[in-house]
Amino acid sequence: MLIGRPADIPSSDITDEGLYIRRREFMRLTGSAALAFAAGPFAAACSADGSAADAAPLMPSGQSPLTGIKEKVVTTDEKLNSFEDITSYNNFYEFGMGKDDPQRYAGRMKTSPWKVKIDGHCSKPAEYLIEDLIRPHQLEERIYRLRCVEAWSMVVPWVGIPLARILERAEPTSKATFVEFTTLHRPTEMPGVSQPVLDWPYREGLRMDEALHPLAIIAVGLYGKTLMNQNGAPLRLVVPWKYGFKSIKSIVRIQFVDRMPRTAWNVANPGEYGFYSNVNPEVDHPRWTQARERRIGEFSRRPTQMFNGSGDQVAAMYAGMDLKKYY
Repeated sequence: MLIGRPADIPSSDITDEGLYIRRREFMRLTGSAALAFAAGPFAAACSADGSAADAAPLMPSGQSPLTGIKEKVVTTDEKLNSFEDITSYNNFYEFGMGKDDPQRYAGRMKTSPWKVKIDGHCSKPAEYLIEDLIRPHQLEERIYRLRCVEAWSMVVPWVGIPLARILERAEPTSKATFVEFTTLHRPTEMPGVSQPVLDWPYREGLRMDEALHPLAIIAVGLYGKTLMNQNGAPLRLVVPWKYGFKSIKSIVRIQFVDRMPRTAWNVANPGEYGFYSNVNPEVDHPRWTQARERRIGEFSRRPTQMFNGSGDQVAAMYAGMDLKKYY
């Protein structure tokens, strides 16, 4: 999500670029040349309250390094938000509606073992342990701006693989025109689902061409560390040209369907949340403007970019569409 909240975070808390580069060098020296996941990186990577307590300069405590990461393939020259920013200010309503609720409560969610069911209109449906789903692929680091519909934003160095690589393994048929995603629903570990905020479990969807676009990724980490629970561990979708709620977290099912999926926020309030949810400064939320946004850690607002700055890569998918009607 591009993320911003009031300027209560000093600039000194934003990770220095030099430190970030040194971390990358450290990982190249100590990590293996090929992806070598053990079960450990997919265990819950946070303390009981979901925090990265006593973070060391290069390797926060409790975080397993992800090895064999390719050099970043999509980047921006914008300053990254710090690891602490990214993991302490989140929307994950299964753990509560407050921005700090996910960090406080997500530590109780068990992420190992973790299975993902892939089915629907495909030739090779299967249920995968996450290790088997991810291991065949080379991880990539991608620095994406993520933009939330509430007009806050952040810059995140995600680690993941193109969503298309996972979808292609199932060999979708010609009937598959959309992809539907479902989040874990485990009330004993997710206190927020006791509230009827949404029709649980959380569901999201993409049109097939959107799902196969090279910018769409399945993230398993950030800042070179295993994904934190509050950020959607052990794997989440990242679709950088859309508002953040499209990037569904803690995925347990991926289904190929032949109709536009019913998605959580669109079902809850179709007048405010459309299916496509492309970042568009010309389409305001009924209760606030989307023309400007505030980066977390900054005071002033900045203009929102169409498609979150990815228009040159994704706009062709929507040629001829009325993006105010299909918001």
